[in-house]
Amino acid sequence: MNSQTLIDPHALAALQRDGDVLVVDCRFELSDPGRGERAWLEGHVPGAVYAHLERDLSGPQQPGLGRHPLPGDAAFSATLSRWGWRPDLDVVAYDEAGGALAAARLWWLLRLAGQRRVAVLDGGLAAWRAAGLPLETGQVVREPSAVHVALDHSGVVGAGEIEQRLGDPAQALLDARGAPRYRGEVEPIDPAAGHVPGALNRPFTENLDADGRFKPREALRAEFSALLGERPASAAVHMCGSGVTACHNLLAMEHAGLAGSRIYAPSWSGWVADPAHPVATGAAP
Repeated sequence: MNSQTLIDPHALAALQRDGDVLVVDCRFELSDPGRGERAWLEGHVPGAVYAHLERDLSGPQQPGLGRHPLPGDAAFSATLSRWGWRPDLDVVAYDEAGGALAAARLWWLLRLAGQRRVAVLDGGLAAWRAAGLPLETGQVVREPSAVHVALDHSGVVGAGEIEQRLGDPAQALLDARGAPRYRGEVEPIDPAAGHVPGALNRPFTENLDADGRFKPREALRAEFSALLGERPASAAVHMCGSGVTACHNLLAMEHAGLAGSRIYAPSWSGWVADPAHPVATGAAP
């Protein structure tokens, strides 16, 4: 696989013709956690297994770790083994949300596990359909494997570092939630509205063109560089509501050639779990 960030539908179809590739359907809806799996059974890219955000791509909830903590190494290894994954196998993830729920999450987890042969289907299932490519229905069972991976937590930021660096101009904390939630005008999920003081707003939807595909690399690079200013890409820390859509911004930066950013995994849901944490509202200065 040539790409380590995005792949288009025809390139994925060619990969499937040429040999084995693990395709993972990551569709998920926060308001209806079972909808993605039902939709997968009704029609998916041929051979695609299903990844449930909360069962397969998240771990048990714990105080301060947010609504979607990272899975443990043993649990994630068991999931990959059930899918028949091997380190020499290309992986392509897709969803119906431009990669945000939750294809980019799987992409990031595999990157934390040291894998580079993984990409997100640009445009998701809609682009596959638009290309006139076939779907299949029903369960997909692959020959299981027995793999063991360990997530590299150097790419993950905890609340302690965020606390210590509040107001530090060398850090760029980028919040991927929509602007009304960032400003504190609405909060449909978490117990408090607003944002971490000093965070900048970069809604993940701004990574996409009107057709649901990622903007060109040059456009993404210019937009993120404007947010970073003189800071290097490694100064960027991404967050969102629970550490899922934040992965979309990290993917966009990597696709734009801006490597080395990290994710505050607990994100807003973890931050507001501690009532001592400060909360800001309104637009960024």
